[in-house]
Amino acid sequence: MNKKLGAAALLGASAVVLAGCSGGTGDTSADGAEIRVWLVGTDTPQDARDYLKTTFEEENPGSTLVIEEQQWTGLVDKLTTSLSSNDSPDIVEMGNTQAAAFTSSGALADLSDIQDALGGDDLLPGFVEAGSYDGTLYAAPYYSGARVVFYNTAQYQTAGVAVPTTLDEYVSNGVALAEALPGVSGVYWPGKDWYNALPFIWENGGEIAVQDADGTWDAQFSSPESQAGLAQVQELMTKASLAPKDGDETEAWVPFRTEQAATLSVPSWAYWSIVADEDKNDTALTNSLGYFALPGSDGGAAQVFAGGSNIGIAAKSQNIDLAKSALEIILSDDYQTILAQNGLVPAKTSLGDQVAAATPELAAVIAESAANAKLTPASPKWADVEAKGLLQDFFVNLANGGDPESLAEELDTQIEDILNG
Repeated sequence: MNKKLGAAALLGASAVVLAGCSGGTGDTSADGAEIRVWLVGTDTPQDARDYLKTTFEEENPGSTLVIEEQQWTGLVDKLTTSLSSNDSPDIVEMGNTQAAAFTSSGALADLSDIQDALGGDDLLPGFVEAGSYDGTLYAAPYYSGARVVFYNTAQYQTAGVAVPTTLDEYVSNGVALAEALPGVSGVYWPGKDWYNALPFIWENGGEIAVQDADGTWDAQFSSPESQAGLAQVQELMTKASLAPKDGDETEAWVPFRTEQAATLSVPSWAYWSIVADEDKNDTALTNSLGYFALPGSDGGAAQVFAGGSNIGIAAKSQNIDLAKSALEIILSDDYQTILAQNGLVPAKTSLGDQVAAATPELAAVIAESAANAKLTPASPKWADVEAKGLLQDFFVNLANGGDPESLAEELDTQIEDILNG
């Protein structure tokens, strides 16, 4: 998912300890209450929003539910401030990599008493882990989505390039496409897009950061293995991509749809944005859309970043019981099926086969990618790393031809200062 954070946080989310933490405010729900739900970005389809509001208000006569759409940019700062205020929203969505900051700070209510009602063992295990602290669930899985590579079959044919079977071939193909198709990105890669860089690090044996036995975090961007992956990333950024070096991944499908890019790696749910206007016949992809899982270093599917969200109840909610009722609707089979039918991987493993795709082949690619997905370091302070934009700055410098080794050494120091601070 397009998880983007803004400038440096004024307050580190992981450092905030909120009053009235995990226990919430008790049974303060009342008839006629208004439940405020923060959903982030546009990934949640309108059908799901309508279902949530209608179902909640039918099941809780006299109460209303209001959805307030937030933006990914600056979300950590906004959640940090809002969840500690007396005017906190009741239910909040957050990126899976941001969840640890709020589960560990007392910002969210304990969901243990409704965990079974939310899905229990059927919930995505990795997202349960991301939304738990000290064995207690505070932020339930909301949806997931692994990255899929979409490509223009006609442009590949023109350039004489086949679907790659290894990560090395993916890189060389991207460069070959750019050389054969003037004015076209072989692989569209804006500089701030760090999510697509992680598989190159992981497939070369590197890591973002590892935790030593004494609990100390050791950042790994400067390791030989990570450097090998970063060399591949820089080659694609500088030789295969015409995307803005300081751009982000927002609406990356736009240049792809208009044949300004031959290859695009995005979360699986972006499929619907890619084909959104096909019925209007104003996109060149009508008969030229292909897809494959990013190949690993030795073949098969690469380890890719598991984008997605967790969702929880604010500890300061004045309507804990009603908020729990709304959360149960969000995790219901009906609601999650709506997400699945819009290309999102649902929070329940039993509904995985409901993920909508144009063909069974695309569904298989989504499943293959999701099976190899990984997360960022499980540190409560990782959200602070994202909030400071360290990774975005690093990859912008890399896209502009900066020295990977010196840039990585500086980044490692910055990450360790935060995670070990």
